[in-house]
Amino acid sequence: MTPAPVIIAIDGRSGAGKTTLAIELAAQLRNHHKVALFHLEDIYPGWNGLTAGIERYVSTVLTPLSRAEPATWTSWDWNRHYDGDTRVTLPAEIVIIEGVGAAAADARPLLNAVIWADSPDDIRRKRALDRDGGTYEPFWDQWAEQEEAWLAADDVPHEADIRVLNNADGSATADVMQALAYLPALGPALVPELAARRGLRLRAERLDARPDAAVLFENLYGGSANAVWLDSSNADIAGADITNADSPKPSAGSPREQSPAAPLPQPSPATARSRFSILADDGGTYGQAVTHRSGESVITAGSATARVPGPFFRWLDTVWGRRAVRTPDGYPGDFTLGWLGCLGYELKRETGGTDVAAPTPDAALIFAGRAVVLDHVEGAAWLLALEAPDADRWLTDARAAVAAVAAVAASTPGPGDQRTHAGGSNGVVRPVGPAFSSRDTEPSYLAKIAAAQHEIREGNSYEVCLTTTLTARLPAAAAAPWPTYLALRRKNPAPFASYLRFGGLTVASTSPERFLRITSDGGMRAEPIKGTRRRGADPERDRQLREDLATSLKDRAENVMIVDLLRNDLSHFAEPGSVTVSRLCEIESYATVHQMVSTIDARLLPGSPRAEAVAACFPAGSMTGAPKISTMAILDRLEEGPRGLYSGAIGYFSLNGATDLAVAIRTLVTTAVAGDGGEQASTAELTLGVGGAITADSVPDEEYDEIRVKAHGVLSALGADFPTA
Repeated sequence: MTPAPVIIAIDGRSGAGKTTLAIELAAQLRNHHKVALFHLEDIYPGWNGLTAGIERYVSTVLTPLSRAEPATWTSWDWNRHYDGDTRVTLPAEIVIIEGVGAAAADARPLLNAVIWADSPDDIRRKRALDRDGGTYEPFWDQWAEQEEAWLAADDVPHEADIRVLNNADGSATADVMQALAYLPALGPALVPELAARRGLRLRAERLDARPDAAVLFENLYGGSANAVWLDSSNADIAGADITNADSPKPSAGSPREQSPAAPLPQPSPATARSRFSILADDGGTYGQAVTHRSGESVITAGSATARVPGPFFRWLDTVWGRRAVRTPDGYPGDFTLGWLGCLGYELKRETGGTDVAAPTPDAALIFAGRAVVLDHVEGAAWLLALEAPDADRWLTDARAAVAAVAAVAASTPGPGDQRTHAGGSNGVVRPVGPAFSSRDTEPSYLAKIAAAQHEIREGNSYEVCLTTTLTARLPAAAAAPWPTYLALRRKNPAPFASYLRFGGLTVASTSPERFLRITSDGGMRAEPIKGTRRRGADPERDRQLREDLATSLKDRAENVMIVDLLRNDLSHFAEPGSVTVSRLCEIESYATVHQMVSTIDARLLPGSPRAEAVAACFPAGSMTGAPKISTMAILDRLEEGPRGLYSGAIGYFSLNGATDLAVAIRTLVTTAVAGDGGEQASTAELTLGVGGAITADSVPDEEYDEIRVKAHGVLSALGADFPTA
């Protein structure tokens, strides 16, 4: 029995370029498949025959082809304006059907994929008349009226799996090919195309240069709608090992000093975390972006956009976790291009939490087919690019940009990436301090702390990480996300700082906390933070605050509970016996706070799905409490609103199977707010999440003071104050 073909419909208004797109797509697919092509214009019964043509097509062409049977149908003679000869279309592995109505409601149950082609009206009319000459022009309005009447009753564009803006610039076919590979229904048929996507060649070039990262990002990606900077903004100070200030040092005459064969001192954890910064956008041949909301991923590849229903982590498993590239010789990093961006807290619906909708995406990522990686330890810039027709040009441009910025940096006194940039869009202009309001007043937050402690006493939780949200609205012109982030990174440098731009959504984070790292060879690490103190104004007071945190039984208990939770999370996909705690309750100091940090390591079980290993740990236990699932349900009741991107994760999913994700804390989210009529945004909403762990021993007033401390680093950089009501 002949298997049923995969049937792809290309629909769109007349003149949208469907025919050319179908022919070019068929040519591409014929490299690996037998492809049949059917044009609906051959079956429409005249200029007033759209509805009748759709009926003929579904009954005499599509129905038999979907059963892998030859389709026998009657053509239309456009010269005689009458039925023409009888024709036969044979089934093939893939059948492409193009024309107005190809994806009509009666046809869709028999189709595997629907592509809707869009094109501006002026281009459509010119394209159609150029193709058919003067014979079509007298009937253009008549046909257009039929299209509008049909689409008013059948919203095909909304039902399409892929929409493509076909501007006749030659890009549509390649973009559609990328998008088709994401549709689950086409996966079994497109095995050769998917295999090619996993066999990419990575080019890497090292430049001995220390460019200012902020200037380089602005120069390379300041004009990009979607761009990501994973910014080790404390790289200049991490090497000072301030986080090991209280660690024992070898005394004079110790074996380490006396023996030349003794191992060299290892870099502190903060130094290791702060080694690399990654700068990228979604430009070039392979550039793509994805947003996920409430069970649907929308992937944009150039002019094409694909809609893929289903859980995010299941989608992630289809595009990440298998080694698609080899790490270049000499390259010291674990990022070898891939997906970068953020995951929102509400993805917990896929990992045991309840379904809560958020105004921000549940996930927003770009796929970078080229990027700059700065190695702050070796003082080098690595240019990474997937082999593509535009790779040479990009490498030339990036090489010149790095050299130019490094030359300016070398001639300007100052501490490297921490400098203030003057002039133009690189200038740091302190924005007018916005007035924030809080979802909770002080009395209401204290009442929620009491409610959390009641849940703990009832045995429903051991620890509840209670949060609230601060919100401000500004004129869009005053929001200034870029200079705001530059002010944040100077005020509060951190190993997992980041600046993410996704159109009207901007994320500025100065997170010190690693959520989860999985190396390409399977090493796993989580580094939860629990326990915070404000930095002191003078060295003695600062030392006292650090000592107070180090000796706090309450903070230590909070940290140990989360360590135990994460040991369990990691164990789901770890080799038995590989889960270890290499650091427990150590104190690390940052620009505005001291924090208590632990490190849990494990080894990924060979063959385990890496996306599922991430999901098993999501969201970070340090942002939920323990036990995780029951405590998340408590938090949904107490917090009375979504967290959005706060408490989620920020980082990358690399083509070599590696990932490194930070917890989205100390994170300011700016969202452009469109008017009621959909006009261009005139205002922007700023949100900042803050919270702390509540235990049975918590003192409510101290817990409220802790969220003020955590908000201080971001608010002070904005010139804003913690809301008093």
